[in-house]
Amino acid sequence: MANKGTSLSAPPLVVDCDGTLVFTDTLHEAALRVLRDKPLAVFNIPFWLMKGKAYLKQKLATCSEFDPSSLPYNQALIAWLQEQQAAGRSLILCTAADQMIAQAVAQHLGIFKSVIASDGEQNIAGRHKAAVLVQQFGEKGFDYVGNAQPDLQVWQHARRAIVVNASESLERAAAACCEVEKIFPKPVIGLSVWRRALRLHQWMKNCLLFVPILAAHQIPDAMRLSDLLLAFLSFSLCASAVYLANDLLDLDSDRQHPRKKFRPFASGQLSVVTGVLLAPLFLIASLCLGMQIPGQFVGWLIFYFGLTCAYSLLLKRVVLIDCLTLAVLYTVRLIAGASAASMSLSFWLLAFAVFLFLSLAFVKRYAELEIQLLSGKEKTHGRGYFTSDASLVQTLGVTAGFSAVLVLALYLNSEAVVKLYKAPEIIWGAVPVMLFWISWMWMQAHRGKMHDDPLVFALKDKASLSAGIVFALVLLAGAGGWPW
Repeated sequence: MANKGTSLSAPPLVVDCDGTLVFTDTLHEAALRVLRDKPLAVFNIPFWLMKGKAYLKQKLATCSEFDPSSLPYNQALIAWLQEQQAAGRSLILCTAADQMIAQAVAQHLGIFKSVIASDGEQNIAGRHKAAVLVQQFGEKGFDYVGNAQPDLQVWQHARRAIVVNASESLERAAAACCEVEKIFPKPVIGLSVWRRALRLHQWMKNCLLFVPILAAHQIPDAMRLSDLLLAFLSFSLCASAVYLANDLLDLDSDRQHPRKKFRPFASGQLSVVTGVLLAPLFLIASLCLGMQIPGQFVGWLIFYFGLTCAYSLLLKRVVLIDCLTLAVLYTVRLIAGASAASMSLSFWLLAFAVFLFLSLAFVKRYAELEIQLLSGKEKTHGRGYFTSDASLVQTLGVTAGFSAVLVLALYLNSEAVVKLYKAPEIIWGAVPVMLFWISWMWMQAHRGKMHDDPLVFALKDKASLSAGIVFALVLLAGAGGWPW
């Protein structure tokens, strides 16, 4: 591999876009934007494809808004390209992406002298790209920056190759075509990337499935426990499928968020195709496990999935409805857990859960609004809220949280408590614990310390964990009664 200096007489440096200049495929993202913004237009895709891939790209590009600034750019490559431009070299963006997308990218970066891209009739890829470049610059009259197998057809006619994000086999194949000037290694995708993509830490939420049987003081037999464990795994796989789909449909919004922009799909660490393939596989596995559980569990599982899809596609953009939907999604886990355990769900538990989860949903939205407010934005991207709504969201959330505590207090005065607890008066200690925790969560959100997901925050927060331990001890003491 040679590394040679650049001079004013050096030939043009031609740069590919998808997978090279950016860590994603703009065609795949355009299709996802159409699915999100104009779902019915998806049925036109086969007819557009019949008129050619270039025509398909053009139609997808014009069907949805595109923000070039949000793309996950290869910053190491861009820094090197800027050095080449400063040395007097002409940079050409040559891509199979549609002309509209390519021009937007070139204008955003401001380093390219000209753009060559698909125009609705000719698809500038592989041998077609090579033919266009040879016609314009001559045989061996340009250096080419690429990353994929079709780029080998271009490197055969190039003077030098700059290989980006490619496998070792492709690097060797490129070296067989022409001299390799520089290699930008492919980023290593470790287990942490997959863990974050599948949101394995979010599986803890599905422990809510066990709450109904614990609240009823019923120790599950082996069969019930087996069903609950299957239910946990089924809900977890379904949740991962939903998170994958949600991240794919929410790429633009995530990339404008200071923390979410580092998610595997938003940052380009994982390809869009990977997510599109994995999501249905996880869902199928979830349904297969769910059908092994008796009762109405699979029905609640399907309802959960359907509601999450509706949330991702539409409801998350509707003010207040989004938070109500999140509260329902949490509560459905309790209902599904009761179904898996073949038991009825207490009215008190259901009412307490709805208000508590609604408060946590408002915490989540309030934290997002505070971040956007600090960024100087007036409106959140992909949501129906203005940053000026933060104070009202806070009020609604605190009210919902204290309503949950009120339901708990009324429950402690019911006949059900007398039947379940030997010392009901001890259980009153749970009320101040809940008041503290609700207040603490909102205090942390107000101070800007809240995580994107309040339950994840609670599992890592020492004060929240301490409150949980005290709450559990109070319930155990009430169930066991006074020792004297």
